[in-house]
Amino acid sequence: MKRKTEEDVEEEQRRMWNHGGKWLRGPLIGKGSFGSVFLATSKKPRSQVSFFPPIMAVKSAEFSASGSIQKEKEILDKFQGCPYVIQSYGEEVTTNSKGEMVYNMFLEYASGGTLADHIKNSGGPGLDESVVKKYTKFILEGIHHIHECGYVHCDLKPENILLVPSSNGTDFVAKIGDFGLAKRGRQSQCRRLDPSLRGTCVYLAPEAVIDNVQEPPSDIWALGCVVLEMLTGKHPWDTKPDLNGEDILRLIGDKFELPKIPNGISKEGKEFLKGCLVRKPMYRLTAEMLLDHTFLAGLDDKADQNEWKRDSSGFSTIETENLSFSLVCDDWEYSSEEEIFFSDDEDDDGEEVESSGEFTVEKGQERSKSSFATCDGDRALMRTLTQVSTVPAGV
Repeated sequence: MKRKTEEDVEEEQRRMWNHGGKWLRGPLIGKGSFGSVFLATSKKPRSQVSFFPPIMAVKSAEFSASGSIQKEKEILDKFQGCPYVIQSYGEEVTTNSKGEMVYNMFLEYASGGTLADHIKNSGGPGLDESVVKKYTKFILEGIHHIHECGYVHCDLKPENILLVPSSNGTDFVAKIGDFGLAKRGRQSQCRRLDPSLRGTCVYLAPEAVIDNVQEPPSDIWALGCVVLEMLTGKHPWDTKPDLNGEDILRLIGDKFELPKIPNGISKEGKEFLKGCLVRKPMYRLTAEMLLDHTFLAGLDDKADQNEWKRDSSGFSTIETENLSFSLVCDDWEYSSEEEIFFSDDEDDDGEEVESSGEFTVEKGQERSKSSFATCDGDRALMRTLTQVSTVPAGV
């Protein structure tokens, strides 16, 4: 009896899920504990009334087990139109070959793969600093928008930064994806502790490990880890061989430990990293402050909002020739040693939440007032604070 190959199994899985009303399911490009990710194409890509782009990614799961994906869809809708966050194109319920209901969420397809792929394939000890600056600016713009909307990503890492082709077709825009662990920011004095620890251990901030608190400053710490990894090609705690998840958590929880910033990085780069990798969250720079940091000087204030090539239906035009279907649009593999992951029943339906005035969310609109997510005062003052910082690294 002929043994089934991995490709045969993937093809069987694809066929089991079936197509949608206006789209065709393509190859399996990712699989994890919450479902599967497929490439998908619109049945009428050039239609004036098409709801979908010509090519996209679709996350699918049996409806009874799709709560996490549905929650992610609700959060992504809050960031619709932000050019630094992977866009959602909608949802649809279909049936599989067994007649069971299947939930599908449609996402922008990142043909450039993940930032982790890019770092791994760079062939050197990291990316060129000019490239790091560009990607950092994109990611920061996304983080700033997320925080302004009152959310915390909680799982920023290279695997969750996706590369989408720019308008000239020779470069990529880095966009934040995978909001499966995202949460509302809660910064009232009487806030309850989040019962779950979210994210990947090597990118967790000290306050997350010690106090189980994850707020906007936790994303800034994770950004510092991502920037350090782009510059060195290694994760931030890659100091000793054979470190497991528990060892890394002990390092993060040690008040005297910080990720090592190596030589060979520019002075501005080192200062940028020091502004992110501060142990006490109250002294960490905000996304808005970091956008004015000298490390990012000389870059455009914002990426061109028209970076996407638009076709007649208003979606990004993506070249479909020579597509590599091995590219995974989201990180769907979780390791018990490297990831800390628990489910959470937190309400994200936009209802009013308890607040002391620092952060408020009202039904029908989001309004944030957070000393972590935003900064009062003009940007000139922020530049001064960023460039002339008296906070020692490691505070």
